[in-house]
Amino acid sequence: MPLPREFHEIAERVNNWGRWGNDDEIGTLNLVTDAVVRAAAGTVRSGRRVALALPLHRDGLQTGLVPGRTNPCHTMLQINYEMFGPGTVATSDDTVTMALQAATHWDALTHVSHSGTLYNGRPADTITPHGRSRFSGIDKIPYVVSRGVLLDVARAKGAERLGGTHAVTPEDLDEAAEFGGVTVGAGDVVLVRTGQMSLLRAGDRHAYGFPSPGLSVRTPEWFHARDVAAVATDTLSFEIVPPEIDGLWLPVHALHLVEMGLLQGQNWDLEKLSTACGEERRYAFLLSAMPEPFVGATGTPVAPVAVF
Repeated sequence: MPLPREFHEIAERVNNWGRWGNDDEIGTLNLVTDAVVRAAAGTVRSGRRVALALPLHRDGLQTGLVPGRTNPCHTMLQINYEMFGPGTVATSDDTVTMALQAATHWDALTHVSHSGTLYNGRPADTITPHGRSRFSGIDKIPYVVSRGVLLDVARAKGAERLGGTHAVTPEDLDEAAEFGGVTVGAGDVVLVRTGQMSLLRAGDRHAYGFPSPGLSVRTPEWFHARDVAAVATDTLSFEIVPPEIDGLWLPVHALHLVEMGLLQGQNWDLEKLSTACGEERRYAFLLSAMPEPFVGATGTPVAPVAVF
């Protein structure tokens, strides 16, 4: 099914191809300047830290809904091995096999394509089995440190969790910004809380995955107008599923990653952050969310930390 005219009209309005040059591979992270980071560091007052990553383990959130996306398999390679002979210092080593988007993660700009293209107009066939992503692999992003802003859409509406059919709109984002007393600006990393993570925390992995609230196809223009550097959510799908437009799956992915070059993250645990923001009475903080530099990868696990 061809992408509808509505999609292409939005894509034209938010497109960033060539904005930072034809060779650019990091998209909106160009908006995180030294000045932005200095200002973000100024938000630190108490030193309180909040971890936003899910544990990595075999019984993780993956249920098979996304084919091939496996939970981490942790194996011990050696246990108390006296490498240099009896009575010497012993070592233990282990290994992990996992899908890079299995838990809390960033999507690289090459995670999706549409109409045969990737971000900045590069051909989708530049991703190959052995060469991996030739352009815009996650390794091209050396760091993500900026001001983080929590838009707690659920709490702004007086709810613990949005319903599974709720498409988060630009009006919802405005409401959450007003609730938090924040103004989203250039270089910010926006975290959107729907409360969906509470289902996973309660042990219902299937309900967590589908159906799910998420970002509406109308929201990319909101992020584009504010020059947001990255967006992450507390859901598996990032955007609403089932989709708003029949047959149009993952349009927000395509608009963010392909058209805008906007880094996006999923499965971020924002429950403790929501509590901390309420207690601190502020919804902006220093955010560190470093990608693991897997060369040519289309995503990476991440262990973000918010610092107040």
